Amino acid sequence: MAGKDRRVTSADVAREAGVSRSTVSYVLNDTPNQSIPDSTRRRVLDAAARIGYAPSAAARTLRSGRSDVVLCLLPEWPLGPAVGRLIQGMTTAFARHKLAFVVHSATRAARPLSEVWKAITPAAVLALDEFSDADAAAMQAAGVQVIVAMHASARRRWREIGTPENPIGAVQARHLATSGHRRLGYAYPDDARVGVFADPRLAGVREVCAELGLPAPDVRTVPLDPDAAAEAVEAWLAADPPVTGICAFNDDIAMAVLAGVARLGRRCPRDLAVVGVDDIPGAAVAQPPLTTVVRDFDTIAEHYARSVVAALNGESLPAGLVEDAIRVEIRESA
Repeated sequence: MAGKDRRVTSADVAREAGVSRSTVSYVLNDTPNQSIPDSTRRRVLDAAARIGYAPSAAARTLRSGRSDVVLCLLPEWPLGPAVGRLIQGMTTAFARHKLAFVVHSATRAARPLSEVWKAITPAAVLALDEFSDADAAAMQAAGVQVIVAMHASARRRWREIGTPENPIGAVQARHLATSGHRRLGYAYPDDARVGVFADPRLAGVREVCAELGLPAPDVRTVPLDPDAAAEAVEAWLAADPPVTGICAFNDDIAMAVLAGVARLGRRCPRDLAVVGVDDIPGAAVAQPPLTTVVRDFDTIAEHYARSVVAALNGESLPAGLVEDAIRVEIRESA
């Protein structure tokens, strides 16, 4: 058994398994075109696990010419259930491609980006929002693949994974319109950090209203406060003609609208139908249970992983996802 005061090496694994070091190397590196019996392969893997062998990241980088780390740059977004599910999905998806997924939150108090990527030396950087030209140029000069998953239009200075938000608002509006609602409102968030999502979703609602010959949506900012939400609801109901269906930015805002409806002694969906986004855990137990747009985060995460792998292999990025990963979970609110 290797001593606990030093790093366990492949030589230790070879002694523990009773095989040559070359056999250990072939097994642990999954080297192709090697005729190694399954029993030997299992013995090597069992020995490695038993004595706590961990392969050297530096050695892997030297062998392959790149690291196996993908650095994700997470903007200063609220870390709600939707972002959490996306990060979990991407961690699993990249693991299937034998890549380690590391998330760095770009808060104002964080280290400069240049210090982070130089310390990690990633094979690729997946950014969920734009960053500076200087950072992009420096990473590309160092051989790091730079991919941006854009939620709005960009200046196309890097390889992009299209991640449109317009279809989400469009799905909300179509659901309400096909249910007979002829005047729609949009519940806009009061958090400027999520404008990159809110604006294109609102644009999707506007596009559907124009397509169907409906008035433009009545847009009102709805804070997460029952009294303020009640003021917005009162204004929608007093409009001429009155608003009868609300497309909310997300489920939190949608449930604020539900609270506003209740505060006025009105009922949903009789007086105002509401559709949220994200199907957060509380959506199903809201009063009434919330109709919401559901995104398939596993499919989205796998698409991101495949796009990064394609970039690392010098291939074209796969076609973007649009409405295939979106559906409406219909409940009592609409």
